[in-house]
Amino acid sequence: MALGHPKGLFPLFFTEMWERLAFYTMLGILLLYTTDLERGGLGLPAADGNEIYGLYLAFVYFTPFLGGMIADRFLGYRRAVVLGGLLMSSGLFIMSKPGVLPFTTGLALLVIGNGFFKPNISVMVGNIYKPGDPKRDAGFNIFYMGINIGAFTANLLAASVRNELGWLWTFRIAGFGILVGLLILILHWRVLEVADRRPTRDPEDTTFGTILLKILLPAFGMGILGYFMAKELLPAGSALRPAVVSFLAGMIPVIIFFVRLGLTAKPEEKPGLLALLPIYIAGGTFFMILHLNGSAMTQWARDNTNRQTQIAPAFMQQEALPRYYTNAGEDTERPDPQSLLIVGSSSVARMYGLQRMDESAVEDAAASEPLIEVVDLEAVRETEVSPEVLTQWQDRATNVYQNGIVTVEETVDSHGAPFVSVEIPDGARPIRRVSFLREVEGTQIAVYLVDEHSFSEIYDNYRQRYGKEPRLLPPGRFLRVANSELYQSFNPLFVILFTPLIVAFFGFLVTKGRGISTARKVFYGLVLTTISLLIMAVAGLLSDNGTVKVGAYWLVSFYAIVTIGELCLSPMGLSLVTKLSPKRLVGLAMGGWFLATAFGNNFSGFFGGIQGRMTPVSFFLVLAAMAAASSLFIYLLLPKLDAAIKKYGA
Repeated sequence: MALGHPKGLFPLFFTEMWERLAFYTMLGILLLYTTDLERGGLGLPAADGNEIYGLYLAFVYFTPFLGGMIADRFLGYRRAVVLGGLLMSSGLFIMSKPGVLPFTTGLALLVIGNGFFKPNISVMVGNIYKPGDPKRDAGFNIFYMGINIGAFTANLLAASVRNELGWLWTFRIAGFGILVGLLILILHWRVLEVADRRPTRDPEDTTFGTILLKILLPAFGMGILGYFMAKELLPAGSALRPAVVSFLAGMIPVIIFFVRLGLTAKPEEKPGLLALLPIYIAGGTFFMILHLNGSAMTQWARDNTNRQTQIAPAFMQQEALPRYYTNAGEDTERPDPQSLLIVGSSSVARMYGLQRMDESAVEDAAASEPLIEVVDLEAVRETEVSPEVLTQWQDRATNVYQNGIVTVEETVDSHGAPFVSVEIPDGARPIRRVSFLREVEGTQIAVYLVDEHSFSEIYDNYRQRYGKEPRLLPPGRFLRVANSELYQSFNPLFVILFTPLIVAFFGFLVTKGRGISTARKVFYGLVLTTISLLIMAVAGLLSDNGTVKVGAYWLVSFYAIVTIGELCLSPMGLSLVTKLSPKRLVGLAMGGWFLATAFGNNFSGFFGGIQGRMTPVSFFLVLAAMAAASSLFIYLLLPKLDAAIKKYGA
């Protein structure tokens, strides 16, 4: 026993902490990697990147629906967790290979592995407590803090690793993190036996054949039908994309299953299962907002937040490349124009930003200015160039491929805006890595390639807005700013800081005979979520519809308020699943919780994708209205929810 809790709590705490470290290391950069146009990312349009983010998170939280049942009936919880961890680590190592196929294959393994890992480790936490144990809620709060220690560290790790080693090494480090978590679980295998259960099957349980015929096949069929109907009927440039419609349509049979599960349950089980349905709705709404942290909020941090700070250490800061300055404030120094090389073709500029140039593009860029020198960095290492100068050249370098390897296509994105895509075959290897040098005052500096439009956005927009010339940085230098994924760390940081306070506060109320019911905590969580979105609406107003960057304290305030809401809602939702569901269906019911989360996560990606089509004020007000409607729904059902909780002695 430790701190009055079962001794199995802390092995589970650390196993989950390491797994979440890996999960959020990858997730923190997922949208940034897929949409990056300046540092060698995949270079997808914002709508496509958000769609990948939303669908990935949706399926990550959908697969626990099946993983929970498989653990209940066949594997048991410990073996399911180990299997899930091995699949996820394999997926991350595969993603660390360049190319679209390894990227998508790795995401698929992460989705499947999470289905085995996530619901069953949460069930194990509930199983180490005896029925009616008043410490169960606090135990889930402590467990939830472990999740957030991993999540907080993850974004710090992601920023430093990708700054020093690049995108792909971030996925490798995440894979090693999961293996550490599995090692902790295996070393405490016997201790955690009490948290496991022998796989059992009740004759009255729904069989896998029934699930296949009545849920999975209809879901697949509805998903296919929804996709093609959306592709045929939705107008060009519609905010609702076919893949999103497909997922939502496929969810309909699964939702019907959970409703029928409660309606047709045994009389002694029905109140608890039905009471879980509004809890699922609350959870889905909340996680739709919370998981905007990796989509809309990360885009806000990247595009609308002043990221100059003295707090972040140097290895967690990156150069602010041209895109950063388009809406930077009046006092923000701009790069010296000599630090940029204007190329006549937007395709060549895009190839440079994505680090996928061919020999012809290198020749075109060099021809933009007679005195530009193209230097092969492999040859430079053997010269007398100082380490500082060589580092600057390496930071501006791009990979070069043989002619015919790189494919460039000029299209339009889902919003109808022009877009240049640059593709290379999976497994293609660069033949060299080069920098473009310009001599300025006797020093050769590596320049960054831009087209005329990007150059104008940096300088002409400033002159028009402020009526004067901007202050300039020394030639060859760019501002150093905090990585945009670092701001995601405020949510888990506040969880770590606030968890003891929230637990102590609720405990204090209990000692005074004024304890708050678990269902009412869920309601308060949604109210606080609504307030956090209203704060961001004010930030949107002050940003003049995104034309000026605002201070980071707006994002910090959002995360502080929504985190308090999270501590009221998320651990309580997990706890209620273990309280209200029959013992034989706890894994399945936990899968239902994550299914609701999947539904909300899909909308996280959807709203991230349409963020640029709305003014910031209207965007955050729409989300606030949705959170407010959900909180009102829970408030109206509080008497019934409290009665169900009391019935089961929870």
